[in-house]
This record gives sequence, C-alpha cells and structure tokens, in this order.
Amino acid sequence: MMYLKNSIVLLCSFIILSSCKKSGSNNGGGGGGTTQTSPTNLVVTATPSADGSGNVSFTATADNAATYTYEYGDGGISTASVSGSNTYKYSLVGNNTYTVTVTATSSTGGTLKKSVSVTVNVVAGTPGLVWSEEFNVDGAPNSAKWGYDLGGGGWGNNEAEYYTNRPDNAVVLNGVLRITAKKESYMGSNYTSARLLSKDKFSFKYGRIEFKAKLPSGVGTWPALWMLGSNLATASWPACGEIDVMEHKGNTLNKIYGTLHYPGHSGANGNGNTTTITNATTEFHVYALDWSATSIKISVDGVVFHTVANTAALPFNQNFFIILNVAMGGDFAGAIDPAFTSDAMEIDYIRVYQ
Repeated sequence: MMYLKNSIVLLCSFIILSSCKKSGSNNGGGGGGTTQTSPTNLVVTATPSADGSGNVSFTATADNAATYTYEYGDGGISTASVSGSNTYKYSLVGNNTYTVTVTATSSTGGTLKKSVSVTVNVVAGTPGLVWSEEFNVDGAPNSAKWGYDLGGGGWGNNEAEYYTNRPDNAVVLNGVLRITAKKESYMGSNYTSARLLSKDKFSFKYGRIEFKAKLPSGVGTWPALWMLGSNLATASWPACGEIDVMEHKGNTLNKIYGTLHYPGHSGANGNGNTTTITNATTEFHVYALDWSATSIKISVDGVVFHTVANTAALPFNQNFFIILNVAMGGDFAGAIDPAFTSDAMEIDYIRVYQ
C-alpha cells in the first residue's frame, strides 16, 4: 500500500510538472516561445498640402510596431510598412475635415494592436471664381445682378426702416457699394434703408462666398450679409433655409453673428455662434461661407467660428440667392439711439468660388 501510494504521488507530480512546463512555453499566447509586446507611444502627424491638391502626408511612429493601417475617414484604407510614412489624396472638392484612425500592429506577431485618431482639415480642388461683384462702376447697383425688396411694415422682426431703391440708400461710389440707413420720415416710417438681393438673377449651390465689408457703428443698426433658399416662394420660410454669413448690432460693436435658420431653428432659436473681432466698423474684413454637402462653415478673415454638419435632411442642398441690407432696430438690434442720423455698410466686393 505504501509503495503504491508513493508511486501515485510521483506520477501526479510528473504530470503537474509537465503541464506547467508546456503552458509556460507560450508565455503570453504566442507560438515558438516568443513573447508578444503591444505597440506603445503611437504618435501620428498629418501635413495637408497647401496647394489645393487634396494630398496629405502622414507619419506614424510607435515602439514595437511592424505595420500601420490607415483609415482615412472617407472610406479609404491602406497599410504602411514599419517606416509609418504614407501620402493620401482626398478627392472631395472643398474645405473638409476628416477623422483619420491609425492602427499599429505589434512587431512580435500575434494580434496585439494600438490605435489613435487624429483630425485633418483638407482643401481639395482649386476653386474657380464663378461669379463676382466688384462694385467698380459708380452709380446705381448693376440691375443685371441686383433687385430690391421695397417697403416697411417691420419685415417680420419689428424693424423700423422703409426699404427703397433710391441712390440716397444704395449707391456705388469709389469702388464700394454703400447701403445707407437714414433717419427721415418716409412712407409712414421714421427711417429708410435698402435691401438688395440677387433673386432670379444669380444663385448657387455649394462653394465659397466672400464678402469684404465695413460695418456701420450707429446704435440700432443691423447690417446683414446673408442668403435664402431659391425655393422661398414655394417652400416659404424657414423651410427654404437661411444662411446668415454676417450679422452685427450697433449696440455691441465688433461682435459678429453667424447663424443658420431652418425648421426647428427659426427666430432666436437659430443654429449659430459668434466671434469678436477688432475694427469691424472702421476697417474692411472678409466674411465668408464654405458650403458643401457635408458641412457649412462660417468665418471671418479666414478664421472659422461656426460649423454645422450638413445632411440630406436639412434645406441646405439647393440653390441660394444673396441678400445685402441694413435694418434699423427690431427684435435683434434693439433700441435706436435718438441721436442717430445716418450710417452705412460699405461692401468692397462679393466673390463666389466653386
């Protein structure tokens, strides 16, 4: 009995020792006795080309990495060797932002990986000038490009002005369009101004529009550079969509508003943001919109301050026309300075690129 018991103990010990030795040879699950090590310190840099080609140079570095798989955010995928360097060309025309995910695979084999994501802003396709208004001919605004909204009645915002087509309120002089708001009794209103629009003369879908303008400073002034959907007559507002590239209040100088209006975001519930600049009323600044099927970006002097993701569910996938005006008072601009006499918005140019 003692001999048999000892034999059983020795046999069990041999089995346990053999099992431990066999399992230990994997050391982390890899074959051949090799220890697996996950990639660490993964760093990705992205350098977009400045020439509008859409090319972006990527470099990925990591410890213990053999390959790097790039997912470019537009459906494209590729794998780079251990150097990690790669160049990719984005084809969607316009100024677009992508999220790029890079996954490093372990140099020790197996399935150990490490991923990071970076965002990159890409300008693809050199946009061409498709329409412009340089305001280089003195006199009345070009009737081939501009019509007028006329009248008073508040314009849905309790505004105080009466819009006219008189040279007193809209005139091209010395290379700029001057839209002048004046304190005067006219057609039952106490103020006059002008509202020009390109409706039925020019409209566009997607691209970039730039307004170079200097704004009025009078308290109660409400200058605006904006656009409405060309289906306004049939869809009505706000279903037609509204893009306010620039709005400004005379009672809060230098604060620039950029806003989108559409169903669910009308009136004070607009989808917007603001930025503060200097010398808005004494110097010209460029107010711009970059607009595509995927994004809408509003900027001042090249600095984007409001971005909205565009989708097929929004009314921003059709032609829009341009509107230029200076309102007085109303729900947005507030009380008018009793000492106000006149003030003007000056527009140096408007340019549309696609």
